[in-house]
Amino acid sequence: MNADFLSMIEYASKAPSGHNTQPWRFALTGDGMVILPKFEVALPVVDADNRELFISLGCALENLLISARHFGYKARVVGCNPEGIEIRCVKDEDVAKEHLFYQIEKRQTNRSIYDGRKLSGEVLGLFESLPVEDNIRLYSAPVGSVFADSLTGYIIKGNEVQMNDKAFKRELLSWMRFNAKQINGTNDGLSYKVFGNPPLPKMMAKPIVRCFLKAAVQNKADREKIKSSSHLILFTTRSNTFMEWIGLGRTLQRFLLKTTEAGVACAYLNQPCEVYALAAEMRDLLPINREYPTLILRIGYAKPVPYSPHKNVRELLVCHG
Repeated sequence: MNADFLSMIEYASKAPSGHNTQPWRFALTGDGMVILPKFEVALPVVDADNRELFISLGCALENLLISARHFGYKARVVGCNPEGIEIRCVKDEDVAKEHLFYQIEKRQTNRSIYDGRKLSGEVLGLFESLPVEDNIRLYSAPVGSVFADSLTGYIIKGNEVQMNDKAFKRELLSWMRFNAKQINGTNDGLSYKVFGNPPLPKMMAKPIVRCFLKAAVQNKADREKIKSSSHLILFTTRSNTFMEWIGLGRTLQRFLLKTTEAGVACAYLNQPCEVYALAAEMRDLLPINREYPTLILRIGYAKPVPYSPHKNVRELLVCHG
């Protein structure tokens, strides 16, 4: 078994995913590997068309390609469809190393309140000048601007829809891990640590958390978090297709690694993109050329937070015919 390929898979698996479901498996081939979607952990309520699942696979793909160059391989995608992404690797001593490799383990989703400092034009330019995949676009909005206020309004509306949806709350709760025993038993999900909460027995924690899963509570928290941030970032796709979702994942991962390198924190506020009616309204009314609003991030400066759990690489390997 190729040790370099195992290392590439390990770094690929450090990509972000909705509710930290880690919706991927990996199969080794003679000259590379295949990234396979793990539909068993799909989120049918919040991600009914698996768009965010495939974006996560795109993030994992980008990590893998960056890692391949680090280990001295020229890697290319030779097949990409909803059943899997096949990568072929060839040893090449002349391959250019990728400095973002060193940010893969450092990257994290930081859901805390930020410190209010604003990004300079120079730092923001580093992110806005990153290469993007075909039909992907990035819009940045300073907090307090008209565009950011419009996005905030849609985030608030998204909370009102989701927090009044019993199925959404059941799905969210099923991925929350309230203590170390739960985390060690699954190595996935939303750890109590990343929210800054104390560990609690599951039977005690669920009723408490349900009390906070209300639109008014969530909106108050999100307004405070947005106010403490520097910018909101909106990612769009031209046609909302599978290949664009993979491309958005690759673009997003480069963005996340670059912000990590610059010491900038990121967190998701995708609520309105996940509600079809709101996403359609955003597409029609926001100045985004009728592109599909797909992901929203807030960025700014903050102290690091605990990391989410991740599965061991051996748990992720499967045979693939």
